[in-house]
Parts: sequence; structure tokens; C-alpha cells
Amino acid sequence: MAVTPQLNLQNVIGRVPDKMLAAVYHGVNDVRMEVVRVPEIGQDELLVRIHTCGICGTDLKKVATGSHSAPRIFGHEMAGVVVRTGKGVTKFAEGDRVMVFHHIPCRKCFYCSKKVFAQCETYKRVGTTAGYGEPSGGGFAEYIRVMDWIVNDGGVIRIPDGVSFEQASHIEPVNTVWKAIDTLAPRADETVLVIGQGPIGLLLSYLAKRRGATVLTSDLFDQRLTMSAGYGLTNSINASTTNVVARVRELTEARGADAVVLAVGGDSLIRTALDAARPGGRVMLFAQTVRSEAKFDPASVCVDEKTLLGSYSASVELNDEVTRFVFSREMNLETLYSHRFPLEHALDALKLAAHPQPDTMKIAVQPGSNWEG
Repeated sequence: MAVTPQLNLQNVIGRVPDKMLAAVYHGVNDVRMEVVRVPEIGQDELLVRIHTCGICGTDLKKVATGSHSAPRIFGHEMAGVVVRTGKGVTKFAEGDRVMVFHHIPCRKCFYCSKKVFAQCETYKRVGTTAGYGEPSGGGFAEYIRVMDWIVNDGGVIRIPDGVSFEQASHIEPVNTVWKAIDTLAPRADETVLVIGQGPIGLLLSYLAKRRGATVLTSDLFDQRLTMSAGYGLTNSINASTTNVVARVRELTEARGADAVVLAVGGDSLIRTALDAARPGGRVMLFAQTVRSEAKFDPASVCVDEKTLLGSYSASVELNDEVTRFVFSREMNLETLYSHRFPLEHALDALKLAAHPQPDTMKIAVQPGSNWEG
């Protein structure tokens, strides 16, 4: 388990070098370790030295599909230390331990007025960068530049004493999950099935259970179901040996689940999720972030009156609530990291994350792995 680091801040802040190590994306399945220039900051901006950056499934999809121009540096589940402040910055100082969001909405446009923040054009602009290529988060590098609207509009959160970088690095992914559960709105008298018990599926399950719902979890691997059980999620279904839809119906008087969350990217499972939901039930697609075509029975939505929902990215309105949850350590999020890699081994980290084993959960790239002590 990670502990709150005892840092010599002068050593961490120190003299900012001209060059740094980074994992640079160059195209489809092509990421290289390179030495690049440390980004420069301007007025109202911050330079943050990264300690921990979690690998997100969207990072992996971008690398695997070559969906983005190159070169650029990915990574956005970030926590680190402010080492430089631009002129005009008053909220933060050198030495502050912080978590950083890479997206913050304008709060003024049509979509923001409808609270669909992820569709805001300002939100779609990435506000953190390692300074090489298009801004893309930058957490797979030693330093990032945090742009002014991120700094000024609530995108930087100070980490309190007693909370580790690893715990704090989960604020952004927890926010995305919290948003999905808010949309799904599970009730205490409902049964919720969560398909997939990777780290995101586990978080979705925990938060649904936290709302009082009876939660059923399914996965192909016993190791992941065992991990979920450690968080109190004991109603599990091994999908490699059991028909999930049939088992859910057995447990719900043949109706099906009131709500189903699909936390696996495979489009083929959309049909399974719909089949597992009762008439009038709800299905949340959480992992379908690559555009494609999927087959399902449209009558399940029309005739059976099942509701198909989607949720993407974070909501700025949830920051305070999510931050309190993460900093309270009600859920020990550090234990979701099954593997940790120093920055120089980031390619190994990305390879493992892209080809997970049964015991693989969340993967951390840690440029600051040698800071403690």
C-alpha cells in the first residue's frame, strides 16, 4: 500500500532542467521513450512535476487505433507537485501537492447550460501538456504545463496531508464513474448488474452499492471477482462458467436486473446487457468510447421499454463531492494499482495495460517513484 510520501520538497522542486524523459506517441502501437524539452509556462499557468499517472483505457485505445496525430504525450490521471508558478497565480505555490484535471468546461455555452459538460468546446480542448506535439495530458512525462483556464476554473486540486499521490490520482476516474452512477440513479430497492470487474467496473459496482442497491458483478476471471469481494462486492458471477443472463434472472424472480452497467469495451456485450435487464430497466454504456456499429434488438428498447443510457468523461459539478470521497479514504484506491512502473519503464507499463492478465488491475506510471525517503 502506498503511504503519504515524506518529501524533501527542495529536492523535488529544485532546479527545473531543460530536458526531461517522456513516453512519446508516434502512431499506431508506436510509443517511444525520448528526451524532450521541459515545457515553458506563461501567465496564470503552472509547471507540475508528475509523481503518479494512471493509465486510462482511452489512452490505450488512442495508441492502438492511431486515432490522434503524432507526436504527442498522453497520460491524464495525474498527481504531482507544483514546481513553478506563472505571473498572476495566487491560488497555488511552489511545493503544493496537487491533482490536475486535463479538461475543464467554459460553464457558459449551450451544453454547459444543459450540464452536458463533456460536449462543451472548451472542455474538449486539452488544458495540460508535456509541451511536445498537441496537448494530450502529458502525464507520461516528468513535467507538465497546466494552462490558465485549468488553473483558474477549478481544474487543480490541492492534496491534503495524509493523502498519497496514488490515492489522489484517482479523482478524475472516480469523477467519471460517479457521473455515470448519478445518471443511472440506482435505488435501494433495485438490483444492479455490473459487467466487467476491471478497476473501472469495480468502482462502478462500489458506488452503486454505496447508493444502497443490491449489486451483482460478473467477469471472466476469478481473480478480479476476488478483488471486488475485498471491497464488499460478494454477489459475483463467473462469466467463463456461468450464463450471466440466466443467473441474473434466477436471482431476480425471472425479471432481470433493474439496471445494468457495461464496463467492458466489447460491443458484442451490448446485447447481453440488454438481455440481462428487466422490461422497463436501464442499461448504461460506459466503455463504448470508440465509434463503431453494434447489433442489438431494437424491440428491447421499444417494446420492452428498456432505456439505453450513456456517460462519458467527468462533470465539474461533482468535483467537490468526489474529492471529499477520495480524500476521506473511505475506499482505499491505492490498492486498485496492481502494478507500478517508473517512467523509464513506461513502455512495459503500456504493454501490460494493453494486454492485461487475470490479476492485472490498474497500472501506474510513476516519474516520482524515487522521490520518497
